[in-house]
Amino acid sequence: MSAPIHAVHAELDRRAAREAAQVVAWRRHLHQHPELSNRESGTADLVAEHLRSLGLDEVRTGIAGHGVVGVLRGAAPGERVVALRADTDALPVQDLCGEPFASALVDADYPGGPFPVSHACGHDAHTAMLLGAATVLAGVREQLPGTVLFVFQPAEEGPPVDEPGGAREMLRQGVFADPAPTMVFGLHVVPLPKGYVGYREGNQFGASCLLRIVISGRQVHGSTPWEGVDPMPAAGAVLTGIGQLYRQVPAVDPVTVTIGHVEDVGRFNIIGETVTLWGTIRCSVEADMADLQKRLTTLAENTAAAYHCTATADYLQEVPAVHNRKDWLDAALPTFRRVAGPDRVVPTPPTLGYDDVSEFVNAYGGLYVLLGVQDLEFTPDGGLRPTAGGRGTAFNHNPGFYADDDTLVTGVRLHAHVALDHLTGALAPASG
Repeated sequence: MSAPIHAVHAELDRRAAREAAQVVAWRRHLHQHPELSNRESGTADLVAEHLRSLGLDEVRTGIAGHGVVGVLRGAAPGERVVALRADTDALPVQDLCGEPFASALVDADYPGGPFPVSHACGHDAHTAMLLGAATVLAGVREQLPGTVLFVFQPAEEGPPVDEPGGAREMLRQGVFADPAPTMVFGLHVVPLPKGYVGYREGNQFGASCLLRIVISGRQVHGSTPWEGVDPMPAAGAVLTGIGQLYRQVPAVDPVTVTIGHVEDVGRFNIIGETVTLWGTIRCSVEADMADLQKRLTTLAENTAAAYHCTATADYLQEVPAVHNRKDWLDAALPTFRRVAGPDRVVPTPPTLGYDDVSEFVNAYGGLYVLLGVQDLEFTPDGGLRPTAGGRGTAFNHNPGFYADDDTLVTGVRLHAHVALDHLTGALAPASG
């Protein structure tokens, strides 16, 4: 590396500023053309086309469906490999963000659909920021001592239950077989003040699984319920009983069991054969997951039996917690403060959100942090309130979720600075 590192930092910032308008344009295009998990073909094409235009050493496509990885080998000597990750899929959520580029898409072919589709979690911003970072870093490859992997991951929100997908499938297909990263980094846009970086030592995001409870009775005409076995009351009792699970596990570590979808088989005058409850379990401490699953199985089976029904509980798509090790954070905080400003890097409380980037970070080491993108400010007591004239809080997965376009350049700079600092050895734990 011939130039002083502070001079390369400045060059990264100059290049990021030049790319800011293009990053916003990518984000708006992706927002208007969202694609559900395992269906991100158009997004993958856009990503691969741009990565190829940068003259990267390799652009790998078709990984775990529509995953794309760009490989940039720096010209300076170096053995480190940093993987920068963005997720690309959207959600089956109506878009009420109020922007002129809001999505009007409805996917009629997706399993269980038709669904409205939108980037209500901000993955459009993640993808656009990483495309910007790839552009910036490709422009300084002569100064890079090592390799950068630009990882665009599909199906973070979870693929259809009968399909493989996501980070675990990318690992199974050897996404990091050559070269293997010495650090993985990613970020997620959230309702924090614009430009703030939030971090947590320990579990940044919780452990998760997809829950399916099938309650079975015996189908009959709605006018003669005594001739059959109605699974609907049993389903209602299971839903009520879930609220008592919180009192059976220690209250010091948050958990939640959420049923997001109820599916029955029948019509208004038919008592159906089955009722299926779809939901998710989240645990801030990963070790609590097995106990909670066992208690939920007991609740479902015995509650159903009380109504002369049967029940099965399946736990699918299990995702480990996103864990930030203290030694990685200690090494990275100077980088974060240089990019965001010393007063804009703040510790955040644990969240029961999940992100399967944990499969990458836990396997190879690294960090996952939060980037604030909303019209908010901190109150003197540490709370949040809307800025004057601002849009206030709209949480991820809410139809009104929004992200500030002007903040995207901060995410580009974060990716680029983290990559450079790791490759040069400034960002790594003492043992790394």
